[in-house]
Amino acid sequence: MASLSMTDDSRFGLRRQVRLAGPLPLDSGAALGPVDIAYETYGTLNPDRSNAILICHALTGDQYVASDHPVTGKPGWWWRLVGEGKPVDPARHFIICANVVGSCMGSSGPASLDVATGLPFAMRFPVLTIADMVRAQAMLLDHLGVDRLYAVIGGSMGGMQALTWPTLFADRVERCIVIASTARHSAQNIAFHEVGRQAIMADPNWRGGDYYADGQVPSAGLAVARMAAHITYLSEAGLTEKFGRRLQGRDAKTFGFDADFQVESYLRHQGLSFVERFDANSYLYITRAMDYYDIAEDHGGSLAMAFTASKARFCLVSFDTDWLYPTAESRIIVHALNAGGAQASFVELSSPFGHDAFLLECPELNRVVDGFLKGGRA
Repeated sequence: MASLSMTDDSRFGLRRQVRLAGPLPLDSGAALGPVDIAYETYGTLNPDRSNAILICHALTGDQYVASDHPVTGKPGWWWRLVGEGKPVDPARHFIICANVVGSCMGSSGPASLDVATGLPFAMRFPVLTIADMVRAQAMLLDHLGVDRLYAVIGGSMGGMQALTWPTLFADRVERCIVIASTARHSAQNIAFHEVGRQAIMADPNWRGGDYYADGQVPSAGLAVARMAAHITYLSEAGLTEKFGRRLQGRDAKTFGFDADFQVESYLRHQGLSFVERFDANSYLYITRAMDYYDIAEDHGGSLAMAFTASKARFCLVSFDTDWLYPTAESRIIVHALNAGGAQASFVELSSPFGHDAFLLECPELNRVVDGFLKGGRA
């Protein structure tokens, strides 16, 4: 059978955006409408619409999973996993990646204009949850004519979305791949996020979130938030190997507060480059959604109960140097899946890169994902 012709359909392709009427009911009791969703698709939906894969992005990610970023010019954030000849291949799969609601790359978020006032929502935007993001993705899939997902895949916050999918839409997911993630945010996770939020809100340019009119954004606070978070994405061994206590561009300490050490310079660069592509208010909203995330809490305190209606097959991947979402968190999910009768594969991979390993060179991760997508087991 020939594949569906999608070349003339404006719904499909790179750098797409759709305005859906909604309303999108939110966990807070509020409703969002209309709902703007920015997304990209790769590949072709087959005749029986059975080859769709949804890729879910992490906190500071976006829809540019396998195409060049329009702001930074860098390759897609998961080009190592998604693309021609890769485990998620547009030659075999119809791939969808959407910017989450609450973000700042074209989907509805605090920087979006409120149709009622014509002004940016700012902090008047409703507070969101991970489940709200997933429901918005389901609205997008309805718009694209995708009733069922061959797989949903995500790492970190993307893994939270992927894991939430079969709990909300049990009949729409066949496979679920959760990488370097968790079923709920711990007190330590929340604490790190709160440091970042307080850094943003302490910036004089934040002004209660109303900084859009004059372009004087809270860049200093957002940069500090990014620096603090970035530390959690790395491992001590990786930092020591990459930087140690080596000085940055000098032979001796300055006995001042410039970036004497290479690691200081690295973090400052990470912070400054981040503010060029991300909105401070979106950072507040998305970190809050992650902190509220607790799948068991949403199902009477039982994580196993969350998956009883799902017939999906699950693949969990963790990394041995990830201390943000350590292997123990993945094991909790696997035990809950087993208790609920779900088919679950699990593997811990070795990497020096800490939490960020899922984004970096890791041939074993590609092998696991490829094997699970083709055969159902890691």
